[in-house]
Amino acid sequence: MSFLTLGIFWVVQQTQFNNFKRSDRHLTWIHLAFLLAVTLMPFSTGLLAEFNTYRIALVVYWLNIVLLGVIIFVSWRYARHAQLLKDEVTGEIFVANERRIVIAQSLYAFGALLCVINTYVSIGFIVLVQLNYAIAPRFGRLDRL
Repeated sequence: MSFLTLGIFWVVQQTQFNNFKRSDRHLTWIHLAFLLAVTLMPFSTGLLAEFNTYRIALVVYWLNIVLLGVIIFVSWRYARHAQLLKDEVTGEIFVANERRIVIAQSLYAFGALLCVINTYVSIGFIVLVQLNYAIAPRFGRLDRL
């Protein structure tokens, strides 16, 4: 599950990199913070694997995903503010990428909230969200709503 999560975030980060015309020191530090959040994933995944019936373990895992998403969002926003994006990145593309991040994070948050019902339901939903982002065709993804 964590491999799939990190794979999705890796693709998002690489997509962002493809839209940058250049970088600066601040953007580098933002992406180092992203790598810090990546290093926390084995801990949160291990905790969830060991205590999968405990809501707190699921919340810790979800907080790790939120941290990754927030940093990706900050990176995207900062790149626009600092004028680091390529000229072909239009306002429409910028908003679409922001919307994808927000929708994905909202779906993960909903999945985490499902732990009120049952942690297995919550984990199952999070896996479905991940599969959606990993293998669904672009037109079928939930972020295209």
